Amino acid sequence: MKKFLFSIAFTTVLASVYSFAPIEKTAPVATYTVATDASKVEFTGSKKAGYHHGSFVLKGGNINVENGKLAGGKFVIDLSSVKADGGEKLEGHLKSPDFFDVAKFGEASYEITSVNYTSASTAEINGDLSLKGVSVPVKFIANIRNIDDKKFFAQANFSIDRTLWGLNYGIGMVSNDVQVAVFLFANK
Repeated sequence: MKKFLFSIAFTTVLASVYSFAPIEKTAPVATYTVATDASKVEFTGSKKAGYHHGSFVLKGGNINVENGKLAGGKFVIDLSSVKADGGEKLEGHLKSPDFFDVAKFGEASYEITSVNYTSASTAEINGDLSLKGVSVPVKFIANIRNIDDKKFFAQANFSIDRTLWGLNYGIGMVSNDVQVAVFLFANK
């Protein structure tokens, strides 16, 4: 009986202590709007006889920041905005069904699924790139250049295999590997 009463007393004391323990407060998630006038996605595609460089502008998106760190977000790429060093002829070909098929698929998007900081200003970003109706996981390292109470800026350089999205034109002559550079600015 003494052991039973001692157990009840001990449980009551523990319950009392934990019920008055401070509750950890988490900072609210802040949403930043992508600055479409400053942000862009650049690419370099190679072929046997050389390479082509180009870019897309962003159509919109949001970045989520929690406790001063990137926590998530999504941005939309305007595929019809493609600019390439080969001029209008190459840009028209990139917009055709051989590549992006802009008439059917005018946008691409990237949605962050997780962020793992490896240093104070470097993060491994995991997310899904949706292009031509296909969504494929894409992971890369981003350099977080600035996060303050008004602005966000990050950049990343990585490569993707274009064939994962059905961009199969010129296999054997045009490299499957495409170099991508993202410059993402956002404002609160």
